[in-house]
Amino acid sequence: MKPQINPARVDFVTLKLFCAIAQSGSITKGANECSLALSAASRRISELEETVGLALLDRSAKGVTLTQAGHAVMQHALRLFQGFEQFSNELGEYAKGIKGHVRLWANMSALTEFLPSALAGFLKTHPDIQVEVEEQISGDIVKALLDGIADVGVFADGTPTAGLETYIIGQDELVVVCSKSHPIKNRKSISFEECLDYDFVGLNRGSSLLELTSRQAERLSKQMRLRIQVRSYDAMCQMIAVNLGVGILPLQACAPQIKAMDLKVIRLEDGWAKRNLLLATKENGRQSPASILLIEHLLQRSKS
Repeated sequence: MKPQINPARVDFVTLKLFCAIAQSGSITKGANECSLALSAASRRISELEETVGLALLDRSAKGVTLTQAGHAVMQHALRLFQGFEQFSNELGEYAKGIKGHVRLWANMSALTEFLPSALAGFLKTHPDIQVEVEEQISGDIVKALLDGIADVGVFADGTPTAGLETYIIGQDELVVVCSKSHPIKNRKSISFEECLDYDFVGLNRGSSLLELTSRQAERLSKQMRLRIQVRSYDAMCQMIAVNLGVGILPLQACAPQIKAMDLKVIRLEDGWAKRNLLLATKENGRQSPASILLIEHLLQRSKS
């Protein structure tokens, strides 16, 4: 059975000293390079030879040379130093945010309008940062941030944000969308109260947009006549196109579908139709360097 070297008895200072002695051919010069007393350096080398059970240096009046075992130790020591340097550099990259992982939760409006190009630019600049994106409704995003499940959230205002730090990064105008054959097709603007006389196409329960419009209907002591509910803006537009009802949609996020399906857009007169898009993090929460880089990028992108 081969004898095993105890790693606890081999330290980096001794290995660095050994390499310095081997390269200079002198224990004295090696000790000076490592800022060690000659006696301490000699003791370290003796202990290293005792640990490996082999002579590593041939000593003579002219200096020292490596034995075959010494050459092997030096080669492995140099590889260890290279590995440690790589280890140190990589951790430094994580500390600077060059590498890392960020959990980003966003609502549908943010994912279809603001985030695609913003994330593309960020990931191009920071290819070693992984951004895990999850689409969720605004209320769930707030809870995830507070519980530490998400690092960064992007959603429309109107959801309680106690315990969060928020920043406005954009605006999102809600409009009424209908087919070209709907009775209100020729209107330039309309109040939400007037819209409640017609059938609606809406998102599934739990969406922040449905919660917002349902809450506004309740304030008017009325109810939305939801004829059909679907999972996406695209599906809403398709149902509106076949005249199953009108819909309240974010204009910027849905502009491509509205144009492609030749739908009519009517300005919503109510003040709540213009919403702010918020970037949020947990108040006083400790953010990773990668998260900080993403937040700074999104904030900068919102100003451009």
